[in-house]
Amino acid sequence: MQTPSDFIPKEYSQTVEKGRFQWSAPSNIALVKYWGKKENQIPANPSISFTLKNCKTITSLSFSKIEKRENFSFDLLFEGKPKESFRPKIQKFLERVEVYLPFLKDYHFTIDTQNTFPHSSGIASSASGMAALAVNFMSLEKLLNSGMTDEYFNQKASFLARLGSGSACRSVKGEVVIWGNHQETKNSSDLFGVEFSMLHSNFKNYQDTILLVDKGEKQVSSTLGHDLMNGHPFAEKRFEQAHNNLSKIKTILANGDLNEFVNLVESEALTLHAMMMTSMPYFILMKPNTLEIINKIWKFREATSIPVCFTLDAGANVHVLYPENVSVEVLQFIKNELVVHCQNEQYICDEIGKGAMCLE
Repeated sequence: MQTPSDFIPKEYSQTVEKGRFQWSAPSNIALVKYWGKKENQIPANPSISFTLKNCKTITSLSFSKIEKRENFSFDLLFEGKPKESFRPKIQKFLERVEVYLPFLKDYHFTIDTQNTFPHSSGIASSASGMAALAVNFMSLEKLLNSGMTDEYFNQKASFLARLGSGSACRSVKGEVVIWGNHQETKNSSDLFGVEFSMLHSNFKNYQDTILLVDKGEKQVSSTLGHDLMNGHPFAEKRFEQAHNNLSKIKTILANGDLNEFVNLVESEALTLHAMMMTSMPYFILMKPNTLEIINKIWKFREATSIPVCFTLDAGANVHVLYPENVSVEVLQFIKNELVVHCQNEQYICDEIGKGAMCLE
C-alpha cells in the first residue's frame, strides 16, 4: 500500500534552466459518484468514471530558473489573457504539492490554459484543469529525474491532480478509471486513480452527448456540497451503496450488459442529487429543463428499446450516454426533442477518451 511519502523525491539527477510543455487533459464523467471527502482530498467513497475525449483543458507551462524565493513565482493566463481570479486556487494547489515537487520555488512559471467547454458549468473543468497542470509539472520533474518510469509518472500525476481537485485524478488516464479504496479492486487507492482494463466491446467508443441546460456558474460549489456530507443523515448508507455499486458496475462493464448499465448509472445520478436535496442546508442544482430531458429520455427508451441513458454531475447539465452503434438514432432524437431544453440549443458531442496527451 503506497503512502504520500512515496511521492517525495529524494534528489534530482539533472538540472534544467528553462523550457516549455503543453498538455491536454480531458474531463471525466463519473458513473458511480463520489460525494463527500475527508482531509487532504481523500474521497469518502470510491468512484468510477468514463474519461472523455473532446471536453478538455489545454495548458502550456513555460518555466525559467530563478534564484530560489520564499514565494511561488507564476503568471496565470486563461485563453491568453491574465486571469487573476484563478490565482488563489493555483496558489493553494502549489502549497499543497510543494513537498512532492520541491523544485517549484526554483522557477518562474507562466501557465496558459484554455478549455474546449464552458468553465464552471458542471462539466468538471477543475478536473481537466488540474490534471493538465499536474502532467505539465511531472514533465518538468521527469527532466530533473531522467530515470522516471511511465508508471510512476502517471501515478504521481494522478496523485498531484487529486490535491487540486479530487476528481482530477481520474483525468490523467483512460478509458475507465477507479478512484478510492475498494475491497474488490486490486491496487485501488484513495491517493490516485487506477485504470479499469476489462472493458467489454459494447462500451468501446461509448458516446456522451452533453446537453448544456445551464452554462452559468453553479449556485453551490462542489467543495461546499462535499462538506455537507459531514453529518448528513444518509451519508453512511450512501457510502456503503457506492461500494456495492462499484462492484456491480465493474461486472457490467466487463460483461457488456447494457440494460443493467442503464439502471445503475441513472440510479447513481439521482442518488447524487438526492444527497444534495437532503443535506442541511439543502439545495437543488437540477433545473426544470433537466427534468424535462430526463423524462423524454425515459419515454424514448421505452418506445424504442434503445439503451440510451442519462447521468448528471454536480450541476444542471445532462450527459446522454449510449453505444456508438445507435448514434444515428440517438442524435436524431436529441436534435428533434432535447436541444430545445438546452441553453441556446447548445450541446457537445463527446465519447470515451484515452486521458492526458502531450502536445509539445
